[in-house]
Amino acid sequence: MIVRFCLNGGPVEVDARTGASFLDVIRGLGLTGVKAGCRIGVCGVCSVLVDGLPVSSCLFLAPCADGCDVWTAEGIAQAHPEVTDAFVRCEAMQCGICTPGQVVAATAAITELGPGADEDELREYLIGNLCRCTGYNTIIAAAREAAAREAAAREAAAREAATQEAGDVH
Repeated sequence: MIVRFCLNGGPVEVDARTGASFLDVIRGLGLTGVKAGCRIGVCGVCSVLVDGLPVSSCLFLAPCADGCDVWTAEGIAQAHPEVTDAFVRCEAMQCGICTPGQVVAATAAITELGPGADEDELREYLIGNLCRCTGYNTIIAAAREAAAREAAAREAAAREAATQEAGDVH
């Protein structure tokens, strides 16, 4: 079955079996940041954003992605470098196996909860992404830093737009 979707900002067309997992399809496209972990949807290492929402790609059937906007950690790193940069600055990874899923979940949390999300809200949002190394404190710190940087970037863009608009009036 032909499945068409937008992946990390670009159009993709794949021929996928009806029962193929989206995890296998994405990895087959060479995007290996999406990891195969538990394959039952509880660990979060296979997380991707589908139409802005975090999805366990191991449970998501590839044909369900038809017409969707999909982002992986690789695409997020390009489109929203503040998230991955915060993970590096806060040392929010050790072994690295969960990092792509954590980046995806943190991006979704920042989008949904907004830059003012507190630690408890972030912990609740990221609960579906398991990490056996960090104790989560550095992951939460990275998410908070990325949210703050995102908010600052939005404010700067709004000020720039207002300045340009004011300049166009005169």
